[in-house]
Amino acid sequence: MALAPAPRSSPNIAPDRFRQVFRRHPAGVVVITLDAGQGPVGFTATSLTSLSLNPPLVSFAIAAGASSWPHVARAASVVVHFLGAEQEPLARRFASRGVDRFAAPTAWRRLPTGEPVLHHVAGWLRLGVEQIVPAGDHHIVIARALEARLDAGRDPLLFHDGVYHSLSPRTDIGNAQPHIA
Repeated sequence: MALAPAPRSSPNIAPDRFRQVFRRHPAGVVVITLDAGQGPVGFTATSLTSLSLNPPLVSFAIAAGASSWPHVARAASVVVHFLGAEQEPLARRFASRGVDRFAAPTAWRRLPTGEPVLHHVAGWLRLGVEQIVPAGDHHIVIARALEARLDAGRDPLLFHDGVYHSLSPRTDIGNAQPHIA
């Protein structure tokens, strides 16, 4: 089914308004890591979505201007790390520009297949990249789940209205506004 084009008389909403609307939509926080042959790369994202059960597919978006984008464009596989509520510092580190995200205090190792995997996360999925779709100022990566690890019983780290949150009774875990890919 094809989508009908938007009426020409309706202008797009302003980018700031669009951003404001989606800040009110809570999202899980993940860190995505990979190595496309030039060393480990990673970034924080809130765009992870389960896409299909059979085959097991997920999607995530990355800005075309993100420093990680050229690496993602060449990657055959990535690892999505699900963060626990206590891992806000890790989310912030991988959302920061101009730092070595894999330097101490980040604890990580390589999987036997070569991808970097972070220690002590709530869970992770190793994904094989199947398709990359240009979408506005982003790219949507569609990937197949190949392997999974889960540490059950941990509250997830959430992002809502510019603040990190937990499902536990605490109202928020931080107040700074990170850059999220």
